[in-house]
Amino acid sequence: MFTLTAKESILRAARKSDEMLEPYERKRSRTVLRRERASNRPDLADYYPLVHALGGQVIHISATSRDYINPMDINMDYSDDDNPLGVKSDFILSLCELIMGARNGIEAEEKSVIDRCLPIVYQKYFENPVPENMPVLGDLYECLREQKEVQAQRIATALEIYVNGSLKVFNHRTNVELENRIICFDIKDLGKQLKKLGMLVVQDQVWNRVTVNRAARKSTRYYIDEFHLLLKEEQTAAYSVEIWKRFRKWGGIPTGITQNIKDLLSSREIENIFENSDFIYMLNQAAGDRQILAKQLNISPHQLSYVTNSGEGEGLIFYGSTIIPFKDKFDRSLRLYALMTTKPSEMEKSQKKSSID
Repeated sequence: MFTLTAKESILRAARKSDEMLEPYERKRSRTVLRRERASNRPDLADYYPLVHALGGQVIHISATSRDYINPMDINMDYSDDDNPLGVKSDFILSLCELIMGARNGIEAEEKSVIDRCLPIVYQKYFENPVPENMPVLGDLYECLREQKEVQAQRIATALEIYVNGSLKVFNHRTNVELENRIICFDIKDLGKQLKKLGMLVVQDQVWNRVTVNRAARKSTRYYIDEFHLLLKEEQTAAYSVEIWKRFRKWGGIPTGITQNIKDLLSSREIENIFENSDFIYMLNQAAGDRQILAKQLNISPHQLSYVTNSGEGEGLIFYGSTIIPFKDKFDRSLRLYALMTTKPSEMEKSQKKSSID
């Protein structure tokens, strides 16, 4: 697993899914992003017990869920200047690129048409910024249909299934509470057609929260499980890197977590992530991953021994130019351990004990 942290955010590298410090860091988070983990059964979602115990909220997003988050959400603090729409348009362009399957980006004419529609779509909300005036994806769809250009009709046609068709889960106003100190977005039940879109939409929702918290002089901790998935696709990678950079300036502390080192390092955007990260947390590594990381991070053979067949909670911490071996042992008899563990067998045992109690 490899975790990148901007300033205080953490980049972890660990092959084991049962490490201890990963959930311990989540305990301190203000915003938690839950990504799909293939090893998890639906009834053993890793972070639910901890989030619920701390009074946090789990938001389930799927094609059949009644929890909705609106990709068109915006607030007046969305950017540094007086034009919040300028930054929001970057996200909507990325969204349209993803929907249209445009690996090399959408054409200049298509960008111009979308950019023309956005002020129209948001006009009512900017004149009176109340929740019922917030536009939804369908409003953008209708505005595009009213344009004369062929490009506008092509974009509208691509959007249609997400507005009126079977994938319209993101064509609703947000109906969940986003003021909680700890929020866990669960997108594991989103199908293949919606997964990438869901990842992008959740990321934008977290950015909305960062802007609100910054105005209130609060920091926002943002944990991204299976981080390599965001960097895998061109459409989500570029936006993710831009968000990563912005977080540092806006009091956000993003943490990327992954077990797929090869996939992470194969991204063309990974260098930008590394350059904007100060902290790396690395646990036990498989042989192939050790060699990749040794070359990438200039790890000596002696230092590499600390992530070779190491025990739970043992590894290396990289902070700037300093590399420190560590051991973190946690008392397994504590209730906090039961809340933090991500081992399926221990989670199941804890759930059974709770039901008996």
